[in-house]
Amino acid sequence: MSNRTFTMIKPDATSKGYTGAILDQIIKAGFSIKAMKWTKLTTEQAGLFYDIHRERGFFGELVEFMSSGPIVAAILEKENAVEDFRTLIGATNPANAAEGTIRKNFASSIGENAVHGSDSDENAIIEGDFFFSKLERF
Repeated sequence: MSNRTFTMIKPDATSKGYTGAILDQIIKAGFSIKAMKWTKLTTEQAGLFYDIHRERGFFGELVEFMSSGPIVAAILEKENAVEDFRTLIGATNPANAAEGTIRKNFASSIGENAVHGSDSDENAIIEGDFFFSKLERF
C-alpha cells in the first residue's frame, strides 16, 4: 500500500470553475498536495495516458474530451491514499455516486465526471510519472 495517489481535475470541471472547490474538498479530506500543475493535454498525450483503453469503443471520445481544455494534474499524499481517494471521488456515474463525493457534487455524466483518480498503487506511480519529474515533487 502506498501513501500517494494521482488525480486530474478534468476539462469539464476546470471549464465550469470548479477547480478551487475540488481542491478544497481534497485538502479537507486530509490529502496533502505533493505536486500539481495546470496544463492542457494534446491528443497524442491524452492517447498515451489512456492507452490502456485503446481497444475500447470510447477511446476516441475520451481522448478528444481530455484534450479539449485545461486539466489540473496532482500527486496527493495520505495514508491509504488510493483507496481513500477513490471513496472521496465516488462512482464514475455521478448519478450513482454517494452524497458529498466529488463526482456527486461536480460531475454531470459518466463521460464528464470531473476528476480522475488512480485505481491502484501501481497506476498511481505510472500516472504520476507521466506528468511529473522527480524535481517537481515535494
